[in-house]
Amino acid sequence: MVTEQQPSSFRERKRVGVVGPGAIGTTVSALLHEAGNTPTLYGRTPRTELTLIDGDRRIVVPGPVRTDPAAQPEKADVLFLAVKATQTAAAAPWLRALCAPGTVVCVLQNGVEQIAAVRPHVPEGVEVVPAVVWFPAQSQEDGTILLRGEPRLTLPASPEAERIADVLRDTRCQVELAGDFTTLAWRKLLQNAAAGLMALTGRRAGVFTRPDFADLTLDYLKECLAVSHAEGAALSDDVPAAILARFQAFPADMSTSILTDREAGRPLEWGIRNGVISRLARRHDIHTPISDAITALLAATSDGPG
Repeated sequence: MVTEQQPSSFRERKRVGVVGPGAIGTTVSALLHEAGNTPTLYGRTPRTELTLIDGDRRIVVPGPVRTDPAAQPEKADVLFLAVKATQTAAAAPWLRALCAPGTVVCVLQNGVEQIAAVRPHVPEGVEVVPAVVWFPAQSQEDGTILLRGEPRLTLPASPEAERIADVLRDTRCQVELAGDFTTLAWRKLLQNAAAGLMALTGRRAGVFTRPDFADLTLDYLKECLAVSHAEGAALSDDVPAAILARFQAFPADMSTSILTDREAGRPLEWGIRNGVISRLARRHDIHTPISDAITALLAATSDGPG
């Protein structure tokens, strides 16, 4: 049984929305609801409630999930955009309907180019803040979401990010405001790039314990590291080995969103997780043969059978 806190006067003044109630969106919604600040939910599929399983906690977020951006929804003060990067353009009607000058949009997506991807879809005067999502959350067959780690976000230090942190302050989600956001965003991108190899093999985290696969992953991550340095990230040379060790320490059945998408026959986020490495490498004249091969294979995998 979850005991809800009463919202503070600050919370009552903030209108919070979540666009995209998938694994990450449901987690953030549940944590807000648990703290007494239930957000308004928006998405493609009508649902009466969302359910998050977190250890022995079962948090049910009341809906409905609103599906019609033309229905003139209430403008949001803080809006969490939790759709996949491949769905950003499709979510544009929600961004236009829910945002007004002064709205802050927190982008809960993978990659290092969230601002460039989202800003064209919001009105003037709306601030777009990228986030690094550090926690794993997986969709279950019954529609519930399983949280498999401590919820944590990193945001770039700014007044707009402080508004997002204030909304989450009474929740169990740890929020870090980072002065060097670029380095942390690239650290997560390298982790996501390695996870893309799971989609190619159709296997979960246990695949990283194969010595030959581990060697390939390490060589790939070293290419990614070189590109991160060219882009201004201050990652140390031991990061590739640390990321590989982290995957090897995961439970063998730990999945990732890009593998889940492949299993469901959905388009893959290969462009913002893997293709970006090859694209930026060309800008800096860095040779990345492993990255180029992985990008081509993921692009072909995303096309589906045939």
